[in-house]
Amino acid sequence: MKLRRLGQSNLWLSPLGLGTWQFSHRNGLGGKFWKEVNQEQVTQIIKTSLQGGMNWIDTAEAYGHGTSEQMIAKSLEEIDCIHGEVNYATPYLADKWWPLGRRATSLSETISIRRSNLGGRKIDLYQIHHPTSISSLEKQMNEMIKLVDDQHIRYVGVSNFSAIQLRKAHNILQKAGVSLISNQVRYNLFDRRIEKNGVLDTAKELGIAIIAYSPLHQGLLTGKFHHDPEQLRNLYWLKKIQYNLTKKQLKRTFPLIKELENMAETHHVSAAQIALAWLICANKEVVFAIPGASNLTQIEGNIKAMQVELSSKEIQKLSDIL
Repeated sequence: MKLRRLGQSNLWLSPLGLGTWQFSHRNGLGGKFWKEVNQEQVTQIIKTSLQGGMNWIDTAEAYGHGTSEQMIAKSLEEIDCIHGEVNYATPYLADKWWPLGRRATSLSETISIRRSNLGGRKIDLYQIHHPTSISSLEKQMNEMIKLVDDQHIRYVGVSNFSAIQLRKAHNILQKAGVSLISNQVRYNLFDRRIEKNGVLDTAKELGIAIIAYSPLHQGLLTGKFHHDPEQLRNLYWLKKIQYNLTKKQLKRTFPLIKELENMAETHHVSAAQIALAWLICANKEVVFAIPGASNLTQIEGNIKAMQVELSSKEIQKLSDIL
């Protein structure tokens, strides 16, 4: 598996990492977006992802109020994962602080909980989940710098930041000799706002990686809803609203799904794997993605997506449809 450098860090990661919002055990914000995944299933998913070449896992405080972190830690213990050792069982860990309604000092006050939930492991990439803290961005970045200096975390990242916020955070950190490594945002073939609002261009200019979450737009890009629209009825209402999963969108995106399926047939993979391959090929090594998986079939599919090589012509064809 060809690894790529995450921003200006010394982390060399697989293009796809394992997203773990679905390990919320149906607790917390968005927990009901997913069916329950038990500990045995989580362990099998993580073990399979590592064996398949994924070498990093992304989680967050908000995923089940720490449930996801705890389930990851238990799984790593069960598969005897030694952090820092070079083998398949060595994932780098990315985590996120929940800022809504909290002051920047909460970063330092809660880091021991994050690390405890992760089995005492050091956090390789710590991210501000979104720009909603009641403290200034400067205060938040200064707290992040302290966490780096105190060796609780290795690198600083953000999530859901605009181009202006991204540049400001970068400049604050740079003055202290610390790099901003990544911005985690929603990005996929359906939702390409970062290409138009300056986020992607700013990331490229400053050497900051983009980590794409919801890379299949909650299943829209698999084509399953297009072939069976009645499945939309089974989705949690908030998920449908937040991701605009409607029959109107199915009609609008049908040409894209059709082309994904045509390319999938050529490459002997699935439409979902082509959609993931587009993400990690279209912008070369700037973009990473964190598809989730609730079963072994899904994680095996994600692994296979990293082996798909799309031509520049195929990339452009997909890019031009919507």
